[in-house]
Amino acid sequence: MASISLQNIVKEYGSGAKAVPVIHNLNAQIHDGEFVVIVGPSGCGKSTLLRMVAGLEEITGGTIAIGDRVVNDLEPAERDIAMVFQNYALYPHMSVFDNMAYGLKIAKVPLEDIKQRVDKAAGILELGHLLQRKPRELSGGQRQRVAMGRAIVRQPQVFLFDEPLSNLDAKLRAQTRLEIQKLHRELGITSLFVTHDQVEAMTLAQRMIVMNGGVMEQFGTPEEVYNRPASTFVASFIGSPPMNLLKQAPGLAAGQILGIRPEHLELSSAGWELKVDTVELLGAERLVHAHLGTETLTLRLDASLAAPAAGQIFYARPKEGCLHHFNAETGKRL
Repeated sequence: MASISLQNIVKEYGSGAKAVPVIHNLNAQIHDGEFVVIVGPSGCGKSTLLRMVAGLEEITGGTIAIGDRVVNDLEPAERDIAMVFQNYALYPHMSVFDNMAYGLKIAKVPLEDIKQRVDKAAGILELGHLLQRKPRELSGGQRQRVAMGRAIVRQPQVFLFDEPLSNLDAKLRAQTRLEIQKLHRELGITSLFVTHDQVEAMTLAQRMIVMNGGVMEQFGTPEEVYNRPASTFVASFIGSPPMNLLKQAPGLAAGQILGIRPEHLELSSAGWELKVDTVELLGAERLVHAHLGTETLTLRLDASLAAPAAGQIFYARPKEGCLHHFNAETGKRL
C-alpha cells in the first residue's frame, strides 16, 4: 500500500495561446490506506485527474508520487496500480476464473499462486460459485465484481475506480457500494474513486475531493463537506435536495448569499413568510417547495407533520446555528 501525493498538478490540451486548461494547480495528499472519492459534474476534470495518476494521460505540470516514487515518467504497468473502469472490459470467451487470472498469467506468476489469489478474491466478492461461467451468463453486478476481482488479484499499492457503478441500476448500485466498502475494510488498499453521483461520494468516501471546472473546490470528510461547504458550488452540488441559496432574505447583509439546508428549516408561528408551490411525499418525509418573496426554497419535513398545502401561506424559521454565509461575488464561504 502507499500514499498518493498530488503537487501543483496542471493539465492542458494543446499548447501556447491555444492551450485549453482542464486541471488548475491541484494539490492533495491521500494517506496510505485511505479511500478518497473525486466527485463533480461532467467535464469537471475528475476522470482526467484519475487517468493522470494511472499514467493514461500525460501531466502538463506538477508532480505525482505513489509512495516514495515520483511516477510522472513511468508507464502505467510500472506504477503498481489496478484500475476498474465503467465498462467491465471482460474477455467474453474466457471464464470468470480466466478473466481474473489473465493479468497474473501474463506476468508469469506461478499457477498455484494464481489459484490462491483468484480463490481468495472470489471468496471476498462472493464469486466462488461463478468461476467457471462466461461473462454472458452473469448479471451486470456480477460482471462488475469480476472486474474488481481482476484488480484485487494484482495486489497493487493503489486501486483506481473510474465511475464503476454507472452502468448498474439503482438497486445494484446500492448493493455494490456496500461491497466496495466491505472490500476496502478487508484489504485496506489506498483507493481513488471517481463519480458524478454525490450519494456515492457521501456514502463511500473517507475524504472527498469536490471538483468544479478543473478546480478542487474542497477536500474533506463527507461531514465537513456537507456541514461546512467551502463555496456555493459545493453547497448546491452536495446534498439532495441541495442547500437553499438565498440572495434576498431577512437580515441578509449586502454582498452575501445565505445558505440553509432543507432539513434545517422548521415550521413556526412566526418567522419567514412563505407561499407553497408544491409538496412531494417521499415516504417518511415531505419536501415542501415554496417562495420567500422572489426566492424559491425547499423544506424537508417529517411526513408525520401536517404539511401546508399548495398555495397556502405559512411561516418557517431556520434552526439555530444552521445558517451559512457566502460571498456573493466569489461564492466562497465567509
